[in-house]
Amino acid sequence: QVQLAESGGGLVQNGGSLTLSCTASGRISSMSSVDWYRQAPGKERELVAVTTSDGGATYADSAKGRFTASIDNSKNAVYLQMNSLKPEDTAVYFCNVEVWLSPGETWNGWGRGTQVTVSS
Repeated sequence: QVQLAESGGGLVQNGGSLTLSCTASGRISSMSSVDWYRQAPGKERELVAVTTSDGGATYADSAKGRFTASIDNSKNAVYLQMNSLKPEDTAVYFCNVEVWLSPGETWNGWGRGTQVTVSS
């Protein structure tokens, strides 16, 4: 019905930048919202950012001022722009996306995760 493709992770030096993306395909009317999570080894999954299609966004304290979450309805895509990355940002990052299939009908799904590694 709907598929998600997540990409953009990689290895970056301390202070560097990366942009993660999740692109949805299938029977989609419009994007609704995205939650970005991350999970570091041995730690619980952490909510990093939430954004909705109306432009509202909230961030974990650890992400404020450095990360920006956005939605591009023209591409059925969501993004997490990460700047000033630190070694403690190293984790697998997941998108949790909600889309509108039709008025009153939504779909929610998870990306497969993408590894972000920040070297010191």
